[in-house]
Amino acid sequence: MDMTVTFPGGARVDAQFGPHIIRTDQPAQAGGEGSAPAPFTLFLASIGTCAGIYVLGFCRQRGLPTEGVQIVQRILPDPRTGMVGTVELDIQVPPDFPEKYHEALIRAASQCAVKKHLENPPQFAVRTVVSELAA
Repeated sequence: MDMTVTFPGGARVDAQFGPHIIRTDQPAQAGGEGSAPAPFTLFLASIGTCAGIYVLGFCRQRGLPTEGVQIVQRILPDPRTGMVGTVELDIQVPPDFPEKYHEALIRAASQCAVKKHLENPPQFAVRTVVSELAA
């Protein structure tokens, strides 16, 4: 899938793929307007929302209600690097959620494609390409 990244002004950077546009901006203290999430925030959100898709799918397949179910994600920095050290995902369920499904919810969330890609990261190839279209 190709994605085109453009610079609409200020500190905003947008990504377009198919009919969708993901808008990003930097917070005011970083020179932006805070009009959209920062790119790194979207990256972090992709982890929790991906796990959420798997939890939602698990519940739907079994006819389990999702009312009161939510995932709380915590990012714990690595004190040596300051980068993400641990990602905690707490799947919160209401008291009447069947206990027999608690471990299965964890297994479902663990199937998240974003998580799997982080565990086996891709290689990056970054280059400059002169494009006639950009002129």
